[in-house]
Amino acid sequence: MEEIKLTQYSHGAGCGCKISPKILDEILQSSFSMPDNDRLIVGNHSKDDAAVYDLQNGKALISTTDFFMPIVDDPYNFGRIASANAISDVYAMGGDPILAIAILGWPINLLSPLVARRVIEGSKSICLEAGIPLAGGHSIDSPEPIFGLAVNGLVDINHLKQNNTAQKGDILFLTKKIGVGILTTAEKKNILKEDDKTLAADQMMQVNKIGAVLSKIAGVHAMTDVTGFGLLGHLIEMAEGSGKSAKINFESVPLITDRLIDYVEMGSVPGGTNRNWDSYGHKVHFHDEKNRLLQKNILADPQTSGGLLIAVAKDSIHEVIEQLKQNGLGERTTPIGEITESGEFAVYV
Repeated sequence: MEEIKLTQYSHGAGCGCKISPKILDEILQSSFSMPDNDRLIVGNHSKDDAAVYDLQNGKALISTTDFFMPIVDDPYNFGRIASANAISDVYAMGGDPILAIAILGWPINLLSPLVARRVIEGSKSICLEAGIPLAGGHSIDSPEPIFGLAVNGLVDINHLKQNNTAQKGDILFLTKKIGVGILTTAEKKNILKEDDKTLAADQMMQVNKIGAVLSKIAGVHAMTDVTGFGLLGHLIEMAEGSGKSAKINFESVPLITDRLIDYVEMGSVPGGTNRNWDSYGHKVHFHDEKNRLLQKNILADPQTSGGLLIAVAKDSIHEVIEQLKQNGLGERTTPIGEITESGEFAVYV
């Protein structure tokens, strides 16, 4: 099979394809109301990662879907990244995934079915890591390649984690580094250094299993995964949903490479960054005005299959750090900020 560069066949990439928060709010506003459902624990009333339905046996069903256009050229890795990203929503709610269904859109007049097969094979490899079957799916003939999953999971209701339950004084941790969108844009611009060429893909293929582990710690008050809205966007959702504000120490935010700032200064800024900023920039205050633009371009960078953002009570920090270390995330034990009383801005940097 000849070498295929999937990103040449799509206008967007990964979670950078997401509709901006501002436009999404317009879409979701409606005078049409659904009847209340007492068993729906999490639904459209909040901006959480997945829907949650009470099974009335002490457990709840988590249901989610996520799909996008290629962010890497390799079909196998595209399937792996899209699948890790979709499954992450279950882990972000504190659950264990149990079943996945594939969503495939394929330009059959442009790309061989053999290429789509490699995408599916990549997906199966990630489902195997998560311990779940890829049990079926649906496909359509589409102008651009699209792939993702619908995923179901289970969680003990007393272990369920949401993104709108953070408390004042909670300390913030982030389980993956920031900068995926910047690196993939740098690659398109042909300015990506050889040493950095596998960093984004390798990180995006990491499965966020730690979410199911941390959910059992009562002091983990809130959790979400960081994807297309960037670190700032998802932290704003957490802070506002909880009726609080948040403070970030920029110097503590882990960057995917020491050269990330260099790439930004060379113009490697995804279009999704500015769409994000246009949606929520007025909710962010920067202490360092001199470096405001640089920090904005990093913190609003769209992430694909990003890490978990976790709000932890101070008396549970040691327990969380211990679990991070035991699960191969010992480098992610430095807090990046904290939840504060509600202020004029949602996030202070």
